[in-house]
Amino acid sequence: MSYFYTHISPEIKDFIKEQHIFFVGTAASDGRINISPKGHDSLRVLSPNKIVWLNLTGSGNETAAHLLQQNRMTIMFCAFEGKPLILRLYGSAKIYHERDAEFHKHIGLFEKNTGSRQIIVMNVDSLQTSCGYSIPFMDFKEERGMLNSWSEKQGKTRIENYWKEKNTTSIDGFETKILKD
Repeated sequence: MSYFYTHISPEIKDFIKEQHIFFVGTAASDGRINISPKGHDSLRVLSPNKIVWLNLTGSGNETAAHLLQQNRMTIMFCAFEGKPLILRLYGSAKIYHERDAEFHKHIGLFEKNTGSRQIIVMNVDSLQTSCGYSIPFMDFKEERGMLNSWSEKQGKTRIENYWKEKNTTSIDGFETKILKD
């Protein structure tokens, strides 16, 4: 019961907007494959074939390292409430940092966040939906405010120092280009 599409329809856009979590999958040419859960209100559909998401500071920076080597990316959504559905977006993505004009073009789409690390723009070339019948119901309780509180407490300078310590290379040793060359 899976279907392929070439663009994000209004119905799929509404489904995306309702989700509280999504999963990002990337891989370099070798090394580990990364799958990261993403939360908060950090993804926007810009057009039927383009999305943008705000990548917040975290303990690793695998997505950035992988996209610099291989620009392919998959984003997956699962309906944990309501009608069952799994949605995958397939495409190519590019990562932008605060020093890039493209970052500033999109950052205003999101709530201000001290931990804003990168903007990722994905060109969606295909989508797949599947039934999701085996996905359990899970009730959304609330967003966790811990990351935002931590980032706010750190401030911009300490966040950048954290990037130097934790976000300049992937777990496989690939550069992330988080800091200026």
